[in-house]
Amino acid sequence: MSYIILGFITGMSLILAIGAQNIFVIEQGLKKEFIFIVCLICSISDFLLIYLGIFIFHYFQSFFTPLIELILNLLLLVFLLHFIWGKISSEINKLNFTIKKNQYSLSSVIFKTLGFTYLNPHVYSDTVFFLGNFSKNFILRQKIFFGLGTSVSSILFFFSIGYLSNYFEIEKIWKNINLIIVMFMSFLTIYVFLNIINFFIS
Repeated sequence: MSYIILGFITGMSLILAIGAQNIFVIEQGLKKEFIFIVCLICSISDFLLIYLGIFIFHYFQSFFTPLIELILNLLLLVFLLHFIWGKISSEINKLNFTIKKNQYSLSSVIFKTLGFTYLNPHVYSDTVFFLGNFSKNFILRQKIFFGLGTSVSSILFFFSIGYLSNYFEIEKIWKNINLIIVMFMSFLTIYVFLNIINFFIS
């Protein structure tokens, strides 16, 4: 259960970042156009990419020498520091959500959703690399629970911003929760940093 919770919090911290995909989902929510299919595609895609990353790192775990683990942890540390800096320096107030109805067809919306998902490099760095790398030292059962928690956070997030975007001040909410995300990611950064220190001590 603890790994489900860890996965949920970690996944929510990663996904709560303004990007092209999230803005597109919010816009569809504001327009009230094909919200369910957009949220469903994003949720399923995250599920597939999350477990892809987890099992890639699990499969290649036998090749992880101490040196390779050190390199992966260093890359993880750089990713976290970059993520935190992006949160601190983000300018949420400059966001501009387009709410004008464009009368897109269902097929057009599906292709747009797939494009914003799979053509977005941040999706792969957040799901495949970060989550797979972060969970690489968990046992298989823990990895599955961790991925489940992360997937649930994606489902909850996408359907929330899709269906509730009309009822909340989205920009204000995003700005207010940034501090919480920075704090959580800072704890993860300390955890990874201590693993790197332990490598040199041992």
